[in-house]
Amino acid sequence: MPPPPPPRKLVPRDRAPAFFATWNNQGNRIACGLTDRLVRVWNPEKPEIRYSTELKGHTGTVEKIQWDPTHSDRLASASTDGTVKFWDYRSAKCLNQISTGGENISLTYSPDGNYVAVGTKDEVISFIDTRQNQVIKTHKENVQTNQIIWSHNGDVLFLTTGSGLVKLKEWPSLDPIHTIDAHTSACFCLELEPRGNLLAVGGSDAIVSLWDTKEWTCPRTLSKMESPVRCLSFSFDGSYICAGSDEAVDIEIAHVDTGDYVHTIPTGHPVLSLAWHPSRYHLAYSGDPAGLKIVGAASPSA
Repeated sequence: MPPPPPPRKLVPRDRAPAFFATWNNQGNRIACGLTDRLVRVWNPEKPEIRYSTELKGHTGTVEKIQWDPTHSDRLASASTDGTVKFWDYRSAKCLNQISTGGENISLTYSPDGNYVAVGTKDEVISFIDTRQNQVIKTHKENVQTNQIIWSHNGDVLFLTTGSGLVKLKEWPSLDPIHTIDAHTSACFCLELEPRGNLLAVGGSDAIVSLWDTKEWTCPRTLSKMESPVRCLSFSFDGSYICAGSDEAVDIEIAHVDTGDYVHTIPTGHPVLSLAWHPSRYHLAYSGDPAGLKIVGAASPSA
C-alpha cells in the first residue's frame, strides 16, 4: 500500500467539528455527525460546503449515523434526545421519527434494511421495523453494552460489553448462541470482515483482537496502540484494518493476514471515528477540529 496523498478536508473551520463519519453503499456520499446536533451529508468529490446537505432536527447530541444498506440516499441517526430519525438527504427532510425513551448511543441496520437496532445508555435495545415505522421489540441487557452489529446474513447480533465479553444472539428470538471472552477489560467496538471470516474487536486494553468466525479462536491480536480502541474498520476487500482512539494520535494500518503494520497516517489529534470506502482504498476519519478528512492510496495493486 503506497503512502496516501495529503488528506482532503470536508468540514470548513467555521463549522462544528465532526464526531464520526460513514459512507453510503455506493461510496459517493459520506455523512457525519456534528457537535452542533446536526447531520451533514457530503459529496467527497465536491468538498465545498455549498454542495453539502444539512439535516436538522435533533435537540441532543447525534451519537450515531448509519446509511440504509439497501438505499444509497437514505440514512438514520440516533441522538441523546431519545429519538431516531430517518432521512432522505436529497430532500433534506426527516421521513420518520421514532422515540426509544432513552439516551441513544448506538444504531445499526440489519443487512436487508428492514430493522434498526438502537442501544441506549441504560442498556435497553429497541428494535425498529422500518416498514412499519415502529418499535416492535425491546430488550434489556444486564451489562454495559457499547456497540451492536448484525451478521452479514442477518441471523445473528453481536454485542460488545463492558465486561470484556462479546455476546452472540440469534435474531429475532435473541436467544444466546455463544459468548466470546474477547478482552480482559471493556470491549468498545467491533466489525465483521467483509467476507465474514473474521470478527475484529477493540477494547479498553488498547488491543484489537481478530476472531475466526467458524472456530471462534483468536489467530492474532494487534497491539501497537497505547490507548483504548474506540473505533476500527476493515478495508473493502478485507486486506487491511485500522483503529482509532479518543486518547491517542495517528492511525496505524495493519495487514489482516499477517498482522504486520504497513503504514501510519499521522494525524496530530485523537481519531474519534474512521471508515474505509466500500470499494476503494480511501479512508475517512474525524477528530480534527479542522474537519473531517479523507486519505486514499494511489492503487489497489500497489
